[in-house]
Amino acid sequence: MSSLPVLYWLPKYSVWDYGMPDLISGISVGIMHLPQGMAYALLASLPPVFGLYSSLYPTLIYFFFGTSRHISIGTFTVLSIMVGSVTERLAPDVDFLKMNGTNVTAEVDITARDSYRVQVAAATTVLGGLIQVLLGLVKFGFVGTYLSEPLVRAYTTAAAGHAVVAQLKYIFGVSPTRFSGPLSLVYTLKDVCSLLPQTHPPTVVVSVVSMVFLIAAKELNSFFSSKLPVPIPVELVTIVAGTLVSNYACLNTNYTISVVGEIPSGLSPPSVPDVSIVGEVMGDAFALAIVGYAISISLGKTFALKHGYKVDSNQELIALGLSNAVGGFFQCFSVCSSMSRSLIQETTGGKTQMAGLASALIVLVTILKLGPLFQELPKAVLAAIVFVNLKGMFKQHFDVITLWKHSKIDLVVWLVTWVSTLLLNLDLGLAASITFALLTVIFRTQMPTYSVLGNIPGTELYLDIETHREAREIPGVTIFRSSATVYFANAELYLEALKQKSGLDIGKMIIYKRRQEAKQKRRERRAERRAKRQAKRERRAQRGAVQPPCAPVFSVEEEAGWGDTRMDENVTGNVDEGWTERENGTVFVIPTSPRAPDSPCRWEYLKGGAPDSTSLGWMSDLQDGDTTTLGSSSEDTLSRDLERVSLGSLGKWTWDIHSIVLDLSTANFIDTVAIKTIKNIFQDFSEIDVDIYISGCQASVVEQLELGNFFSESITKRHLFASVHDAVLYCQDHRGATSFPTFEPSVDMHSSTKL
Repeated sequence: MSSLPVLYWLPKYSVWDYGMPDLISGISVGIMHLPQGMAYALLASLPPVFGLYSSLYPTLIYFFFGTSRHISIGTFTVLSIMVGSVTERLAPDVDFLKMNGTNVTAEVDITARDSYRVQVAAATTVLGGLIQVLLGLVKFGFVGTYLSEPLVRAYTTAAAGHAVVAQLKYIFGVSPTRFSGPLSLVYTLKDVCSLLPQTHPPTVVVSVVSMVFLIAAKELNSFFSSKLPVPIPVELVTIVAGTLVSNYACLNTNYTISVVGEIPSGLSPPSVPDVSIVGEVMGDAFALAIVGYAISISLGKTFALKHGYKVDSNQELIALGLSNAVGGFFQCFSVCSSMSRSLIQETTGGKTQMAGLASALIVLVTILKLGPLFQELPKAVLAAIVFVNLKGMFKQHFDVITLWKHSKIDLVVWLVTWVSTLLLNLDLGLAASITFALLTVIFRTQMPTYSVLGNIPGTELYLDIETHREAREIPGVTIFRSSATVYFANAELYLEALKQKSGLDIGKMIIYKRRQEAKQKRRERRAERRAKRQAKRERRAQRGAVQPPCAPVFSVEEEAGWGDTRMDENVTGNVDEGWTERENGTVFVIPTSPRAPDSPCRWEYLKGGAPDSTSLGWMSDLQDGDTTTLGSSSEDTLSRDLERVSLGSLGKWTWDIHSIVLDLSTANFIDTVAIKTIKNIFQDFSEIDVDIYISGCQASVVEQLELGNFFSESITKRHLFASVHDAVLYCQDHRGATSFPTFEPSVDMHSSTKL
């Protein structure tokens, strides 16, 4: 029953309750089918009778497979324009020129051209229908959600512009060259403007009179809508009146006004479309399938919500696909639901799909018996009907004002869709519009809002401390959250935002820590060498070898190795040794003149100058050696200052964070790049004694973490918490609210000072 919904609702159908409303509604919609079918066939560059076919067969198919009770399947402006762009691209007039008897001028073989255009339209329709059926069978009904409302409204608005330009030749009675591809609208409009001096006045008069009558009648119709049981079929009245005037005034013979021409009575047998065309219309068929389904499902869900029933999106996709695929074998072109006809069907009391069946019977009677009566109908009247019916689409230009107030991003999507559809034609414009709309989503997820959360006192709520003044930070705990899921496009930005919000530049801190560890190892090696040298000096002293107070020039390399000239304080101040050292990355000399015991010792440098106290900071960044002050008593103070200079370059000398909680409640998936980034966060922050925890993970995210080998001996599921509050309580219990890690320099202040 889900595959053939008619088996579900038809046995329950109540003729007494629904019969008369559906009949009245079906007759009203069927009357609208006649003028719209013939008028929209002109948009598709096909003979008008094929518009009637497209209003008959697809409606009958949808009766069996559709789930919406109120939408009217048939011709629609946008799809007709899209079909017209395909037929005129593959079957242009220049391909069907024939010589006119003995004249040297060539005429278009209209019969051959229209026959081939019908084949092109049928092949495109069948292919588009098969695409819809295939998407429905694989449960791809959500594909229509990629067409947002601003995108669809802008697309239909731009398509209305294409429809207007396509009908100008019927309004002015000119024959412009029809272009295809990008900028075809501009070229066609330019050609029409160049032909305005050749305008056919009788045709313009018919067009203007028809439009004035239609606009006035529609306004009266809407004004008295509350008093009328059913709307007046204005389009049908216009067609009948135009046909009668044309027939009795002989407009075609006397004034050469173009008319519909021969309309064959009866139904044509089904035929297989030309499969050789399929490769050339693949992209157009896919665009028709997506646009038609998006329009139909949006209307269907609107009426279903209003009347309290459910529409199956996948079944609707199958029903619409079968309507197109089967209709294509009967020379129909692509169809979908029509807003105007669906509103008429709903407002006139339609209850079920029986209203669609009644409207199809009206079209069938017209094709079988009444078709030849419309042979004298001027095409200008049909073009006027198209013009007036586009009024609602042109009103959608006011969306720009509304979107400017509500959403600038949706406004940009609207404008890009409108411009690209006008300039790139309907197929490329749709592709460009969808691509741009998806890019806006990617950009918004790539640049989300990052925030640090604080607790609302007395609650378990954690909100952004920048937007909620009541929120208070938890001492020692930083709670970090991104407004979007973390994935490959924003993983690096996530890490940078974490550094900024926490105030910990983890990269610099790790580099400094590793430098300190390397320096500590060098100090230990130097301490061993000093001990060996001290033992050697003691052995020399025992042998009575006394070194003079002033000695010749010596090199640091010769005595202790390059850059390793460190002595303890006892040796530095030993007058018997008679020398003191200072490293400058070069060679040193000792005083050459004798001095009194109380006189200051004068030092000279073979190259380089004695560094002052202000240069010590940057020297500590340039060199990894040690230096000893000139017998100063403030060695310890200077060494501490040097440490503070190095720590100050990190932006902090100490930090008051012992735990960071990553709130991933906004993540609905996580990829391998994000997993690697979070794993690096765990490893890097652990090096500076900061614990990392994760909260709010959905079950699917945890499963993806497991598949990505995120958990290990150092990162276990004990780091996962169901909520932020649970993670904060654990942090306070595990590390304490006042446990602040500090980075103390590991320098032996009693033995040396550090550069």
